[in-house]
Amino acid sequence: MADERKDKIAAAFGAAAAGYDDHADVQRIAARTVADLASLLSLPDAPQILEIGCGTGLLTREIGGRWPSAKLVATDLAADMVARAADGAMIAGTFLPMDGESPWFDGPHFDLILSSLAFQWFDDLPLAVARLNGLLRPGGSLIFSTMGEQSFARWRAAHAACGVAAGVADYPSLAALQSMLAAYPDAFAFDEEYPVEWDSARGLMTHLKGIGASVPTPGRAPLGARALRRVMAIFDAEGARDDYHVLFARVTRI
Repeated sequence: MADERKDKIAAAFGAAAAGYDDHADVQRIAARTVADLASLLSLPDAPQILEIGCGTGLLTREIGGRWPSAKLVATDLAADMVARAADGAMIAGTFLPMDGESPWFDGPHFDLILSSLAFQWFDDLPLAVARLNGLLRPGGSLIFSTMGEQSFARWRAAHAACGVAAGVADYPSLAALQSMLAAYPDAFAFDEEYPVEWDSARGLMTHLKGIGASVPTPGRAPLGARALRRVMAIFDAEGARDDYHVLFARVTRI
């Protein structure tokens, strides 16, 4: 079942690859913030960098601009996204389709592992972080952003008002992420909120489809047309606006 869901996620993001950047304003900010955090580190002259969930290359291009001599491995679940990132990259590297939750590498290999807004698609975030931490050389860091619990709160509320559940996943709180990272010395996490205004509920749905985020949480069937119209009407009446709640974290291997 997990493999089937990952296949659906890969297909949705692959279908969105061509137009992804047109819908990715918050994604672009999050990628830049991840790169800014990494820029505070002291890295080797030609660092070994692994990127998880490269998408169309928003973070990849930040990496190329800041560490042009890096030895980069950029990966994504969707092959079409990998191809887009490779075409627009500002850096030579290895680009390959890979599930970041099950990396192909073994043992300490990287000085830096970066990811922006991909970890929310993982089935087991604590296990994935542990695996990726194991790929870091001593002193290396994993820096990532992921979705937080307050994301799309108004959209969820519109569903709740109709007695139905939104297909958006249940994301972790900042406190939950901080608790998870407590096992790692010197790890930290913080959050940011990014308000977005859409013309209507239809605009929000177009946005989610445009970034490939159209696979619902397991067990949540698509709404019927009548129920969806009720949800959309409530969301529109509340102003058709919502927030991205983004969590940022760093784990350093001692």
